[in-house]
Amino acid sequence: MEIYQLRTFVAVAQQGHLTQAAEILHLSQPAVTAQIKALEEELGLALFERTAGGVLLTKAGAMLLPQAEQLIAGARGMLTLAKGMHGQLSGKIRLGTVGDPAVLRLADFLVELHQQFPLLDVHTFHSISGSVLNDVRKKNLDAGFFIGKNPYVNVHSLVLRELTFCVVAPSAWKERLQSASWKDVGKLPWVWINQFNSYNKLSTELFREKNIAPQKVFELDQESTTLALVKAGVGMSLMRDELAQEAIKSGEVIEWGGVRKTTPLNFIYPAECRDDPLVNAMLQVLHGMWLPLTSQ
Repeated sequence: MEIYQLRTFVAVAQQGHLTQAAEILHLSQPAVTAQIKALEEELGLALFERTAGGVLLTKAGAMLLPQAEQLIAGARGMLTLAKGMHGQLSGKIRLGTVGDPAVLRLADFLVELHQQFPLLDVHTFHSISGSVLNDVRKKNLDAGFFIGKNPYVNVHSLVLRELTFCVVAPSAWKERLQSASWKDVGKLPWVWINQFNSYNKLSTELFREKNIAPQKVFELDQESTTLALVKAGVGMSLMRDELAQEAIKSGEVIEWGGVRKTTPLNFIYPAECRDDPLVNAMLQVLHGMWLPLTSQ
């Protein structure tokens, strides 16, 4: 069954005459007759009966006519949609993500990207900052999110916001830490951050500033697991302030030392791709999402 056969069927039904239908369709009458016959053979049903003045729908034809009209309308709608897509940006994007998706506003970003550029095919790959940076540098990823200072000139960065970190400890250590110095806490167990995670650099900088070497009991790459271990009394840790404050308010951990360390949250992409349409599409969405916030 072909769309053109359905169009002929509908035209004949509306005109009630083969010749008039042929004129509207810009076909010969034999061609119209052949199409109706072929459709009837495929359906196994007679669609029309001849009269002295033309043709009339059979009961089967009358029942099938609305379905034929819907199919034609659907085909017309598909063609209209396809024409509207001409010139729209399309392509596949490999996007690296890190940490908590809420911090990246990842869902908002993907929704807005889809609304503005519906033909883009986006694939996300979750990892840690060091891996995302290297994969973007090597072009294994088209772009990604990265926490920390970008050391590469062949990778461009758009700073989205600054992340703030503080020191937290188990709530059970409150009295123990009231009069503790940095030298004292350096002797206590610390839940450390994996060396490929950007948070590691912040922790390392902090202890270098204090001139102490902490006792590391774990090296992790997930802040939710780090927080769980601090809550459980395993050790202290440097933690993203937004996450820490929730646990501090609930009394599960305490803040210590009045520390405030900051590092940027970046969107990164290969420098040579700065004029790439796919990269520019992502930058356009990110500017709309983040820059109004950072300018306030």
